[in-house]
Amino acid sequence: MDELLESVKKILQDKPLGSIQWFVLYQSWLGKTYGEMAEASGYGNNYIKEVGSELWQDLSIALGKRVTKKNLHLALKKHLEYEIADPENQIQQKFGEESNLEMVSPDLFSANNIEFPSGPVALGSPLYINRPPLEELVCNEILHPGCLIRIKAPRKTGKSSLLNRMIAYAKEQDYQIVYLDFQEADQDVFASLDKFLRWFCVNVSRQLNLLPCLDDFWDTEMGSKVSCKIYFEAYLLQYIHDSPVVLALNEVHRVFEHPNIAQDFLPMLRFWHEQAKQDQTWQKLRMVVVHTTEIYIPLKLNQSPFNVGITITLPPFTLKQVQNLALRYGLNCAADSEGAKRLAPLQATVGGHPYLVSLAFYHLCQGEMTLEVLLESASTPVGIYGQHLRELLSLLQKEPELMTAMQQVIATDEKVELDAIAAYKLESMGLVQLNGNQASAMCELYRLYFSQQFGKQNSANASSKFSS
Repeated sequence: MDELLESVKKILQDKPLGSIQWFVLYQSWLGKTYGEMAEASGYGNNYIKEVGSELWQDLSIALGKRVTKKNLHLALKKHLEYEIADPENQIQQKFGEESNLEMVSPDLFSANNIEFPSGPVALGSPLYINRPPLEELVCNEILHPGCLIRIKAPRKTGKSSLLNRMIAYAKEQDYQIVYLDFQEADQDVFASLDKFLRWFCVNVSRQLNLLPCLDDFWDTEMGSKVSCKIYFEAYLLQYIHDSPVVLALNEVHRVFEHPNIAQDFLPMLRFWHEQAKQDQTWQKLRMVVVHTTEIYIPLKLNQSPFNVGITITLPPFTLKQVQNLALRYGLNCAADSEGAKRLAPLQATVGGHPYLVSLAFYHLCQGEMTLEVLLESASTPVGIYGQHLRELLSLLQKEPELMTAMQQVIATDEKVELDAIAAYKLESMGLVQLNGNQASAMCELYRLYFSQQFGKQNSANASSKFSS
């Protein structure tokens, strides 16, 4: 067994396994079911299955043939025999296998069954790609009394998909879930802090199947924040006995657009988190804050909820993760080491952006175009990314200072020093990558597209001046 595990380390040497991956591997070798692993480890059944699925995919890609939980013994023993064979036999085996590689994807389905990439990836979907150790991290953290988790990433990079998997895990622990998406709030809800907090409390009450009774706890003399705290402390949390409640707040950047509310609401969340260190009542509450932070809100250091708790920043897909996703889309061209080389230009063009990678594979598996044609037209208005790029341009046009900052970034291949707030906003929109306040375009796709658009605008402005 030790020899085989050492072999796995060599196979996955560029992607070391975490403790939960080693646990699933070892238990699978012993013939344990995912249900038995979940019971023994305390993790949810769905989470263990996803860890296993990712593990078999990584082994399949590394070995160039399909590895599953069922054929694990056979696949690893064959590889071990291959390792100790003499060099000549290794070469013969290698070239003998390349001509008839098995399909790596465990879920091969026709193009007609693949949904257009839009919104979160469904639970149980083979198209969800784990980004270790993030999934393990959030599922571990949600078990801690009074925790505060912040998930931050640009639009369409997988925040909601990760959140949904954490919620599914929490449900398996019999936690109660309150999910609020601030995009659902009417504009007039943000008219005042008092109105916003009353809306907030009513929604939490209804999701906990409790009758809203704000007037019994609300006191205008004490103020809205104190009234909200008392309502949670003396009413909502009193009805939560042994089962903790996860308060998942999505699209919180919508609150940032209203500084008069954000500057009170966000410190309130921090205060609740700090209360849990000394008050068992507040330990029942576990908070998750999800946002893109496209609006910059200055907060005092000791009031911000963004420097306490745990922060999860979603990274782009690596080349191996891009290859993994291609296999799950049923794209045979990605099934070996040459497949990774073929996908490298795509990964570089879109910077590993999960949505942009998924959109490319959706169109490729429809047989609409080749990868080469897709990349040639990627930055043009008629390319598959046209709509996404126009949406980003529209966001910039609404904020002239951001447009100016982005023009500075695009004007040179060197990193550009930007105003701190502009740099922060552009990074949060996913348009630039930062080193301090030094900014460069996030990916080649954005650099090419915005170069073309800014060039057209400059030409139009020049023509206008000339004609006048």
